[in-house]
Amino acid sequence: MGPVPERRAVVVSVARAARRLAAAHWGLLATCALFLLVGAFVLDDYGISTDEEHQRGIGQAALDSLAGDSAQALNWAPHARYYGAVFEVPLLLVERMLGLDDGRDVYLSRHWLTHLFFLAGGVFSYLLVLRMFGSRLLALVALALFLLHPRLYAHSFFNSKDIPFAAMFMITLYLTHRAFRRETLGAFLLCGVGVGVLVNLRLLGLVLFGAVLALRGVDLLLAGCGERRRRVLLMGGGFALAATLTYYASLPALWPDPVGRFGEWWSVAASHPNPARNLFRGEWLDAPDGPPFEYIPVWIGITTPPVVLLLAVIGAAGLCWRAGRRPRDLWGATTIRFNLMLALLIVGTIIAIFVGRSNIYDGWRQVYFLYAPLAVLAVVGLHWLLSSTDHRWMRAGGYSLAVAGVAVTLVSMARIHPLEDSYYNGLVDRTTPDYLVSRYETDYWFQSHWGLLEEILEDHPDQAILVSHDGFWIQGPLLPDSERGRVFLSDRILPSGFYSDQPVSDQKYASRIYNSDILTLRGRKLEQEGERETILRAALAGKPLAALAGEPLAQSTFDIYRNGDMLVYLGDGRWCRDWNIVFIHAYPVDSDNLPEESKQDGLDFAHHGFFFWKHGVGVDDVCIAIAPLPAWPIDNLNTGQDDRWGTLWHTRFSLDSVEVDPAVLAGEPLVSSAFDVYLDGDELVYVREGCTEQDAGAAFRLHVYPVDADDLPAADRRHGFEGRDFHLWQRGHGRLLDGRCVAVAGLPDYPIAHVHTGQYDEGGDRWDERFSLAPPGTDALALTGEPAVSAFFDIHRDGGGLVYVREGCGSDDASPAFFLHVVPVDAGDLPAWSRGHGFENRDFILWQRGGRWKERCTAAVPLPEYPIASVRTGQYDETGRLWEVEFALTGGE
Repeated sequence: MGPVPERRAVVVSVARAARRLAAAHWGLLATCALFLLVGAFVLDDYGISTDEEHQRGIGQAALDSLAGDSAQALNWAPHARYYGAVFEVPLLLVERMLGLDDGRDVYLSRHWLTHLFFLAGGVFSYLLVLRMFGSRLLALVALALFLLHPRLYAHSFFNSKDIPFAAMFMITLYLTHRAFRRETLGAFLLCGVGVGVLVNLRLLGLVLFGAVLALRGVDLLLAGCGERRRRVLLMGGGFALAATLTYYASLPALWPDPVGRFGEWWSVAASHPNPARNLFRGEWLDAPDGPPFEYIPVWIGITTPPVVLLLAVIGAAGLCWRAGRRPRDLWGATTIRFNLMLALLIVGTIIAIFVGRSNIYDGWRQVYFLYAPLAVLAVVGLHWLLSSTDHRWMRAGGYSLAVAGVAVTLVSMARIHPLEDSYYNGLVDRTTPDYLVSRYETDYWFQSHWGLLEEILEDHPDQAILVSHDGFWIQGPLLPDSERGRVFLSDRILPSGFYSDQPVSDQKYASRIYNSDILTLRGRKLEQEGERETILRAALAGKPLAALAGEPLAQSTFDIYRNGDMLVYLGDGRWCRDWNIVFIHAYPVDSDNLPEESKQDGLDFAHHGFFFWKHGVGVDDVCIAIAPLPAWPIDNLNTGQDDRWGTLWHTRFSLDSVEVDPAVLAGEPLVSSAFDVYLDGDELVYVREGCTEQDAGAAFRLHVYPVDADDLPAADRRHGFEGRDFHLWQRGHGRLLDGRCVAVAGLPDYPIAHVHTGQYDEGGDRWDERFSLAPPGTDALALTGEPAVSAFFDIHRDGGGLVYVREGCGSDDASPAFFLHVVPVDAGDLPAWSRGHGFENRDFILWQRGGRWKERCTAAVPLPEYPIASVRTGQYDETGRLWEVEFALTGGE
């Protein structure tokens, strides 16, 4: 048969298989098609969540690590560094393959793909129940119950951390049931891969890893000896190995140190560092303290459709009843044992979180995965009701209960759309005005802001809209290009309103669920007030500011300028976040100017902090804010941004330059290294162009070696030098301004032999130099004639000694020790202790016999008075001899 008939046969075979699949599972296909259609229709009804940018960063860090840029990949706090990126990386890859660069396209694609994965979790709930009970009708009920949890459904569009985990949990439940039913190595390996991916998404996936191993342990106890025991061990070991390898392979951050970094992540995950507070039953709970035991049960109870809760309770009760009647079923790989495991997963997870005092916040979104076993238990309860009677009316009543529950849920979702993430069932008071918002945390990811923003922009065309809350600002990428330039942040806006640059109506805008307002706004006309508002309005209008015409005082995440008695911050608009606090530490010239509160707290600076949304605006993806400076003279400033995780960035700089005589800097420096070092009378002047905050931040070493050790202070005599280490930012020592660091350090008034200086930080020495403050006290600079020998150093004979000279001498040249071995004409002239060697050892270091002056090293060493046959000399360090030379002295003198 030729290739064409073969291809035709393949096509016919595939078509027949597709028809059989459609005929067998038409209900599944029709339901999925309906959900896809609805999902596409409501896709842009949901806004961007506050965590989405952070989630994209996690995916980017993983890709950087895979590309070999481990430094960038690990530039994350520990709680973020080890978030699994197995879902975020595909989202980024799809984004890049499709060439998406517009914010709206990027986030809509993320929302759509997250929703598709949620639907995939629903498909596996269908397959799991079909495998458990063989009923397509029950399987469709499972599909509907899983997909129609209002909160999970809404989150499936904008929550790419909790929803993928919940969907993957359902997928791995199916793989687990399949593995125990098939009892094949391949099935357990596939289950291990699924569990490895699950643990990557969230470390709580270990509960299922432990459950599978526990069930294998039970099977091992019952297997006895022989082939059955070997197979159980093989399949259990294969599962554990596949899960472990999949987890580590999918988490690049663990590769450099698999054991150590897993332990670090375990400790972080056990006590998540989020300092958020939770509103629960009218009381604010501090997240670090962990929730009370009833926290998760109550949240599940009041936010899950009642039909699911009722059927799940019936299912759990039915399991207990069946287990009591037939306890042997618990020891075999039966559906009853699997269902009991589902119940234990729910209860065990809640107990473990309570005992471990784990940080759960934002409702129960971190444990949304518990809804997967809960939905399956609900179907178990429905199956138990149906199997308990043969009466068709009773069976019809069971299905009617499920259908009615789904219908009620659909109506509830439609009523509050698109705020299904704030769904509450009838077990909590939904009629008392504002009862819900005063008792429970609601809309913690600011979905209500997206709908209101669209409504406000539609009602106020061609107007600039100023808002105060980041919940509006983060929605910017979803706006069409024509609308993005109209939304700005400003502290002139009250939380209960928005401002416009034109008159607005007095209409009230509100996001409302049930009888509670989540968010209400009223419009106001923006008025000009003072210089600060003038700057903000100038930025809003796109007009250049005089303060921004010159070079910035500092360049970091923000360019920082001075505008009279204010600082102006200019940077990327994504840093205009309502939780990002800008801090300013102002160090005074005179400490008496410090505010009393700073003195009481033992601070040597005045602290000022503000939110960007209180002091600035965003303009075309640019953020600009201003802050007042103290009225007293300022030595230097340290400023940056903090958020809930810590310091995002900071920089330190000066407002004025250090006064240094230009004539000093016009001359040749004593030494050129990371800093050029000049001598200005009794002071050293350190200068670096293109200076960074890291350059300025390292401490300076300054060790002064005197000509006469008796001149040293008593405390320094045992060291042989006077330590005068300093920091650039110590009052009066230095400045960082316009990318130029200048530091001044005073010298003692006694005669100085040489100076040892440089910079160091926690990583060690950044640079290190030794030099003299004046030419060494020898006639070396006036030497004439040819040297006795030329090597790395030129060596001259000067009366009764040797003079070593090197031009263009660096600190590395001057640092190694010198050896000097003098061989006499008559060995009897040697000191007694040297006669065994046959030469006299007169080793020295440069700084004992000379010095370094403007890149010229000179040392003068006296020779013994007896007749000398030859000299061997050179330099050495811990690696051995660096250079050496041997030569005779003329006439043996």
